[in-house]
Amino acid sequence: MPLPYLWSHGAPRRRKRTVSSLTLSVVTPMYNEREAVDHFVARLRPVLDGLGVTYEVVAVDDGSADATVARLLQLRADWPQLRIVSLRRNAGHQAALAAGLRSAHGDYVVSIDADLQDPPETIGEMLAVAREQGVEVVYGVRNDRSTDTVFKRRTAGVYYWTMRRLVGPWVSDQAGDFRLMSRTVVDVLNGLPEQRPVYRLVVPSLGFSSAEVTYVRAERVAGETKYPLSKMIKLTLDSVTSFSATPLRIATWLGLLSFLLCLALIVSGLVAWGLGAVVPGWTSLYIAVLLLGGVQLICLGLLGEYIGRIYAALQNRPQYLIAMDTADEETTEAVELAGRR
Repeated sequence: MPLPYLWSHGAPRRRKRTVSSLTLSVVTPMYNEREAVDHFVARLRPVLDGLGVTYEVVAVDDGSADATVARLLQLRADWPQLRIVSLRRNAGHQAALAAGLRSAHGDYVVSIDADLQDPPETIGEMLAVAREQGVEVVYGVRNDRSTDTVFKRRTAGVYYWTMRRLVGPWVSDQAGDFRLMSRTVVDVLNGLPEQRPVYRLVVPSLGFSSAEVTYVRAERVAGETKYPLSKMIKLTLDSVTSFSATPLRIATWLGLLSFLLCLALIVSGLVAWGLGAVVPGWTSLYIAVLLLGGVQLICLGLLGEYIGRIYAALQNRPQYLIAMDTADEETTEAVELAGRR
């Protein structure tokens, strides 16, 4: 008999069972990572086994179309700490991360991608820093991104430059979604009502005590990037509209400037009429129409982004639905059987 769903802030969750105390949870969103899974597990497991703490690894499959889940189920047979949470469809990286945070049981939770661009060996250092300094968040900060393309570094630089000015100066320009958080921080994140959280901005905005651990960003171990230009643009839009009303103010100023320009054109037209130079020309009309049309479309687009978010919040539909969780005692046996097929 499947467990009933719990609805919390638009995301249904299975009722959690009482589990023994865990020190560390490692949350790993995965989407079409079949080629990287074996490399990731081979690097991650020795690190976690060597920490001398109880742990779990929550691998969140974000609706992969390849054999990611099947391979994870095979690996789980030899690694009982590996837990698989599979979403019914591709919901996006941040939604998969949210599912992992809501599923994690550890006193500390680390989020890391499976492409091994962020080194699992840094997790032990993060845990040590959190315990020794008594901080709630430890950020993984890249001190070398030479393995990224020039385009990737430039666009990332523009993104973080913009976010620091819209959100606040506490946003690091070299910290992504590789971080360690205490249970207190995770509980706060899970209680937020946001429909599309951008955790790399949400976490620093909460103001918890923090520290940093630096590392060299490596090349992707296998497969293709899951953040192409289209998803980077979407992340930017989500980031801006989630944290600031500045674009609406920019739209207001654009409207004011266009109004002033129109006034200037009216004055110039009246002066030309008074001087008798009333030969009709197309240049001024052409410029005015283009300017007004462009400003209006920009303003409507910005308003549409915010109205769309309001509409989504009113619908209160879940970010994701969990198809299976190997931690559910009633479903574990059936899931493992399906994986062997």
